[in-house]
Amino acid sequence: MEGSTAATTRRGETYAGRSREQRASERRARIVASAVHLFGTRDYEDVTVADVCTTARVSKRYFYEHFEDRADLLLKVNREQNEWLLRGVAAAVPAQPASLAELFGPALHTLVSMLKSNPESARVIYVNAPRMESRRRGVLREDAQFVAAVLRRAGGTPQDQIGYDRTLLALVAGLSEVIIDWISHDMAGDPDRLADHLTTVALALTTTAVSL
Repeated sequence: MEGSTAATTRRGETYAGRSREQRASERRARIVASAVHLFGTRDYEDVTVADVCTTARVSKRYFYEHFEDRADLLLKVNREQNEWLLRGVAAAVPAQPASLAELFGPALHTLVSMLKSNPESARVIYVNAPRMESRRRGVLREDAQFVAAVLRRAGGTPQDQIGYDRTLLALVAGLSEVIIDWISHDMAGDPDRLADHLTTVALALTTTAVSL
């Protein structure tokens, strides 16, 4: 009897060689991929939970195992996509840049390249996110903290902490607006030139606030 119960439990937990947790993870990944595609190609108001489920090939029951509603989905997908972008940017920063130009140049060229190669993710991060005002403001502060962490890793020293914090917040907000404008114009123009312009802006704002 015990053996039969154990076998039944094992059959219930595994299917096609995958555990319950693996199947749940795969379903969530499909939902997220569906959301990135739909939010990256349509306005937020034009995407429904049913649309996401249909594209992901999951039932609404499984959707609600991971997300509360459409707004919660966009919130979490935006956060995950932004984290993906920041990981790529962080990896591009030299371990010991000799100048701010050597820090910001590779970082911003990588950022623009990643967005150009992933236009749907770009829209999820920068275009649909502003519809959620509190999240947008939170992202700006998170990104400012990220820039501060990168500068600390490179040995950057703020000359005035309050001014430094405000400068980094102004920096990420300003760069974000330029990127939003670029995305809204279908990423027209030379991406390397855009990255150079962003680097120039970053240097102009930070040169007086931090030294390496």
